Amino acid sequence: MIVNMDELPATQSLTCKLKLLLTQEQAEAVRHTALAYRNALNHTSAVAFANGKMSQGMKLQTLVYQELRKRFGLPSQMACNAPRQVAAAYKTLWERAKSNAAHKANGWTKRRYKGLDKAPRFTALTVTLNHRRDWSLGKEQTVSIGTLTGRIRCRYEGWNRHLVWLAQPLYHGITLGAAKLWQDPVSKVWYLLVSIEKSLDPRAMDSITTVKGVDLNRRNIAVESNTRGKCRFYPGGHWRHLAERVASTRSALQAKGTRGAKAVLRKLALRERRLNADTAHCVSKAIAEPHAMVGLEWLKDIRNRTERRHSKKASVRRRKANRKVSSWSFAEVQAKTAYKTRLSGGVPIWVDADYTSQTCPICGHIGQENRPDHGLLFVCAQCGHTLHADLVAARNIGMRTLLIRQDWVRTGRLSAAPEASGDEAKAARLSRYAELRWSLDASSVL
Repeated sequence: MIVNMDELPATQSLTCKLKLLLTQEQAEAVRHTALAYRNALNHTSAVAFANGKMSQGMKLQTLVYQELRKRFGLPSQMACNAPRQVAAAYKTLWERAKSNAAHKANGWTKRRYKGLDKAPRFTALTVTLNHRRDWSLGKEQTVSIGTLTGRIRCRYEGWNRHLVWLAQPLYHGITLGAAKLWQDPVSKVWYLLVSIEKSLDPRAMDSITTVKGVDLNRRNIAVESNTRGKCRFYPGGHWRHLAERVASTRSALQAKGTRGAKAVLRKLALRERRLNADTAHCVSKAIAEPHAMVGLEWLKDIRNRTERRHSKKASVRRRKANRKVSSWSFAEVQAKTAYKTRLSGGVPIWVDADYTSQTCPICGHIGQENRPDHGLLFVCAQCGHTLHADLVAARNIGMRTLLIRQDWVRTGRLSAAPEASGDEAKAARLSRYAELRWSLDASSVL
């Protein structure tokens, strides 16, 4: 299966985080609106749960629209956004339930998904706003926001690049979309999270000069290798040390169980989230480079395919291993790498992750015996090629990415991503991958 170049994304979705400089009266108006919107979300969630866990936005809106207007005083657009948001949440829960059923059928897990046992409850203070109806940008770095008591206008601060984009959106190829009011639960500062679409260069594939593969794992956050033999490791030792400290502190606070301990736990969760996001940003920024085709592994359902034991008889070592698997933020690193690559004029490509660390890049031999004792050293049982196992995986991913690049040069089309094809197409790709051999001369095709 192949796709035309016209089907590649022409825009990149981004979020601009703007800090609102509100007066005391304005902050109170925004808080009053957020509380009413949260109550409306929870009421809508209960109605959806009582009507067969409904995930159709328009049907749910028909059931609750009038009551949201009268009981909670929401404007028309907010009364439409609330059921849509709840319906989207239920749709996600249904998808997870179906995924869990498939995993149980494959024998990957024995646990039953419990997300639909009760109506989901919304706790964060957020409000979804429509552009030009509930919010709009003004002159001199100001923004107008609709509340239950009328519109307010305030100044905002943010990242310099975002401020430049928002000052002249059309000039920078920016299309403004919906926004979300959000209050930081620790600092109590209000932010406006603006969704934007930035246009991309349609000739990105014509300017590719580098092809690289990126392997993600829990020992090294990422290992990259290009077709010219240059490689780079992004070790995760410092991050793992901080994660272990957080886990130890969390365990002690959970055992204490006091009100103060729970408050510290909430702050600790936000701190851990910021740590993961900062690590992902630093690694992805270093990987993304102009005019590069970056190959990333398709790792969907990797946690369910990984052996884990959750019974009460699980040892302390097993529970620790489970925690490390669950804290592996590979999706965040990949997502940030993908959008940074697109913004820099490159192209991210997802390839199959099967046997990348068990395949010899020199002779093509595949087998678990190439990884003695499941260690970091790769030793080919057939030709004796020896290398770091993560670097071997990165080179194999890079060769698979180069194959996609060659297909585009030959046909003018890109091969479909792993998630868009079936088992037969995957088997055909794996058969082609088995014929690949590592050579520095491969860069001559660029």
